[in-house]
Amino acid sequence: MVLADRAIGRLPLPTLAEAFEACRRETAEWAKTFYLGTLLMPPAKRRAIWAIYVWCRRTDELMDSPEAQQRSTAELAARLDAWEQRTRALFHGEVRDGLDLVMRDTIERFPQPLQPYLDMIEGMRMDLTTTRYASFEQLRLYCYRVAGTVGLMTQEVMGLDSAYTSAPWSDPPDTSEAAVALGIANQLTNILRDVGEDRGRGRIYLPQDELQRFGYSEEQLLAGVINDQWRALMRFQLQRAREWFTRSEMGVRWLAPDARWPVWASLRLYRGILDVIERHDYDVFNRRAYVPRRGKLLDLPFSFLIAQAR
Repeated sequence: MVLADRAIGRLPLPTLAEAFEACRRETAEWAKTFYLGTLLMPPAKRRAIWAIYVWCRRTDELMDSPEAQQRSTAELAARLDAWEQRTRALFHGEVRDGLDLVMRDTIERFPQPLQPYLDMIEGMRMDLTTTRYASFEQLRLYCYRVAGTVGLMTQEVMGLDSAYTSAPWSDPPDTSEAAVALGIANQLTNILRDVGEDRGRGRIYLPQDELQRFGYSEEQLLAGVINDQWRALMRFQLQRAREWFTRSEMGVRWLAPDARWPVWASLRLYRGILDVIERHDYDVFNRRAYVPRRGKLLDLPFSFLIAQAR
């Protein structure tokens, strides 16, 4: 590990324990459903997941924080370039702050490739110039970059069940496709939940050709019109998101036993947001869809039973 030169007057690096605690607090504050799932993991794995989550959040904030909204496209592009350089340096052992410290620990404990991190930064670059998506094929690439990559970042932390890897003749299963599918499913859920919020930032993620197919205009979306055409469009979108969740389920059974329960819990709870959107009659303009804490706690035993059966 290489400690980068630190500016005069800058605070010293925190201890590793302090840096992980900061990640835990941030995850608990900003990703409540996700955080609940991490608490079901062994300490080493949950800490690694918190570190990765905060790295992803920092990457997202380069584009979507209130402060970022005040910057020009050129300034945002420069920030992303600098973040990419810093990320490459991190994977070569350079540590500048507490987040770097926990990420280095995570990378050393759970070796993983750099590419998914670079792909996520590329997804942020898409938001610099793209505010509309002509088709789902274009949207799927975006979803992979900003969320499917998270599945690749975390799959080494989750690990594989030794039952599939211990024998000399074992051919370890490839969970990458399922990991990416879960990330895409989560991002599609985010998009459907945040339609109202995103329109305020001038972004429409629902594919343009599908708006046309269901006879619902961009002008109606910007005005928050809820009619039969909107409901039909949203039913179609929710069904597709559920299909991506189903694809992801195929890989959960390969995971290490101490990872299956938290992954199932996170999957089921996040998919539950789609059910809430339905119960709200597809009103994502005036009501935010979320699974209440009581519902989360009640679902945990079901997720546990499913994890034991798979």
